[in-house]
Amino acid sequence: MDPVICTVDVVLLTLQDDALKVALLKREREPYQGVAALPGGYIHVEKDADTHDSAMRMLRDKAGLVPPYLEQLASFSGPARDPRGWSISIAYYALVPASLISQERVLLADVDSTLQLPFDHKNILDAAVQRLRSKSQYSSLPCHLAGETFTLPQLQKVYEVLMGEPLNKVSFRRKMDEMDMLEAIEGQMMAAGAHRPAQVYRLKAAFRKRLQLLERGL
Repeated sequence: MDPVICTVDVVLLTLQDDALKVALLKREREPYQGVAALPGGYIHVEKDADTHDSAMRMLRDKAGLVPPYLEQLASFSGPARDPRGWSISIAYYALVPASLISQERVLLADVDSTLQLPFDHKNILDAAVQRLRSKSQYSSLPCHLAGETFTLPQLQKVYEVLMGEPLNKVSFRRKMDEMDMLEAIEGQMMAAGAHRPAQVYRLKAAFRKRLQLLERGL
């Protein structure tokens, strides 16, 4: 009996030009050599402490980055998803500001475009996008797409892109206060066109690796 193929795949998401994008890499070998796919590969039992470690290694080696946020998504398995045989993939999704992504290494594609991806990568991508958009309604998750520092109008725009609708400025700021996850960077302001300069914020250290949740959504 052939052994089960066990891999890790990562949905690497970013925002570019007010659109949610996924990072794809051209496969270096068969099957589907030369076809754009999610970053992924085999677990290295001699190197990886767990599948989270595998996902971090793949993003370092293949995309040249360390994501600010990485979360396990789900497992995908079965005999039909890989032409090499019965396989299981432990899927993760990572959120990265566009400034950290080298487009010399990856192709950025709009998640809402018609993508033809190998294996069951389209199903994995759709599941990750659904998870992100759902959690955006009640958590600090979108902050990881805003960059290390940001103004409240910039952060609100990130939430609006992910949720697909405009948000009331007063209500948004009240929800940010409720979550108590941001800290103002003393002395740092950012010019905002005709408006007065806006205060610059960052996530509090306690929430850079875990999420803060709202009891009621935005």
